[in-house]
Amino acid sequence: MVETVLKKALAGELIDFQAPEYEVVPKIANESSKILAELNGQYHTDTTIVKLMSQITRQNVSATNTIMPPFNTDFGAHIYLGKDVFINRNAMFVDLGGIYIGDQALIGPNVTLVSVNHMENPESRRNLKCAAVHIGKGAWLGANVTVLPGVTIGDNAIIGAGAIVTKDVPANMIAVGTPAKVIRKIKQE
Repeated sequence: MVETVLKKALAGELIDFQAPEYEVVPKIANESSKILAELNGQYHTDTTIVKLMSQITRQNVSATNTIMPPFNTDFGAHIYLGKDVFINRNAMFVDLGGIYIGDQALIGPNVTLVSVNHMENPESRRNLKCAAVHIGKGAWLGANVTVLPGVTIGDNAIIGAGAIVTKDVPANMIAVGTPAKVIRKIKQE
C-alpha cells in the first residue's frame, strides 16, 4: 500500500489526500525535514552534503555533484540527480511527482522546481495532481527560475533568470520571460 501511492505519484496519477495510503507522504516528508534541518543548520563539507542528500533522496547521490545549502524540498524521496550537477543556494524542489536532473545541469540560486499541482474544484483541492519535471543534460536554469509540473527542459537549454516555465523547452534553445518563451537557439562557439 505504501508503494502504491508513491508509484501513483511518479506515474502522474491523481493522489487522494484523504486516502489511508497517503499517510506515507507526510511521514517521508517529516524524515526529510529532519535531515534538511541538519543540512541547512550548520557548515558541512561537500562530502557530508552529498551524504545528507543521499539520505534525503534515499539513493546514492554522486560525489561529483555540488549542492550549496540552504536547499529545501517538501518530500525529498523523488529527486533523481545525475552526475556533475550544480545546485546553487535556496533551491526549492516540490518533488512528489518526480524531479529528474540530468548530468552537468546547472541550477541557479532560488530556483523552484514543482512536480505537484492541486485541483481547481474547492471540494477536491487538497488532492494532488503529480507531473514530473525533467531537466536535461547540460541545461542551465538561471536565478529565480520556476519550472511548473510536467515540464521538460531539453538538453543544453538555457532558461533566463526569473522565467516561469509552463511548457516544454526544446534542447539547445534559450527561453526567457513569464511565461517563458523560446527566443533562439544557443550559439555554438
